[in-house]
Amino acid sequence: MLKGLAITPPVVGRISIGRVVEKNGKRLPEKDDQFTITSQVQNRDGWVLHPVNESLRKANTGKLRSIPVRFMFRDPDLNLRAEYSLFDRDTGRPVCVGNGETCKRASDNGIESLPCPSPDGCAFGQAGGCKPYGRLNVVIGDEDEMGSFIFRTTSYNSIRTLAARLHYFAAVSGNLLACLPLELKLRGKSTAQSYRSAIYYVDLGVRSGSTLEAAITEACELDARRRAAGFDQAALDAAARAGFSNGAFEDSIEESAAVAEEFYPSESGRGDSQGDGIAEPDVPPASGLRGKLEQRAALLGGKAA
Repeated sequence: MLKGLAITPPVVGRISIGRVVEKNGKRLPEKDDQFTITSQVQNRDGWVLHPVNESLRKANTGKLRSIPVRFMFRDPDLNLRAEYSLFDRDTGRPVCVGNGETCKRASDNGIESLPCPSPDGCAFGQAGGCKPYGRLNVVIGDEDEMGSFIFRTTSYNSIRTLAARLHYFAAVSGNLLACLPLELKLRGKSTAQSYRSAIYYVDLGVRSGSTLEAAITEACELDARRRAAGFDQAALDAAARAGFSNGAFEDSIEESAAVAEEFYPSESGRGDSQGDGIAEPDVPPASGLRGKLEQRAALLGGKAA
């Protein structure tokens, strides 16, 4: 294993709520109220849709607001990695990544380990646009059980909700999270910061038409079949954990430019890209209720999330 290179789950596609479009010579986030599933290939019009995007739309009436998924790992924190992250706006490379206690920061002297007081208490983070950044890997369908679709988000709502759901489902199923049939769900809410306009975040639940008890029963049956076949879930989790810890930063150089484009839309010139694979504006600004509302008003510019 190459040292310094994070070994992450193989990705076969992307899940987002919106896209980056070109307007007046600038590439800007355009929000949406449904999921879009793309491949990892781009053309002049943006990311090329993945075939599963069309198949799921045919199975749903109206907009794609739920996606049936399973998870690769038993440990919730391997499926969803959430950190405070700051990227170099010019190169897209990660500069500082922390968990609220400690951080790894790239400097002229290499990678330094420093205290992490979270963005609100860090002058370096506030100046550079540090914000929560989550990556969720899910399996869609049965064609490639070791290939995942990645959902990236800078939304407090999505990160907090997904983290809670993952830990709850792991607990109630007896640590069978990797066997549970679940679905990603798009939910809407209104807040004072959104001026009562709808904003969207991602939730996780039992698949439509099923119950938690039925999902746990199915998970137990799948776990039994896997064990009988020699499938070693504990070893898979251990391999993933070792791979993530092999590098200082998870995102590769080739991925960083796309990540930074979503983090720092050129329209605002700030570190306030709003949401879930380009979606949700519920990120608390710096100080005071009035300051929060004024900052949010300037960011939203009257646009619905």
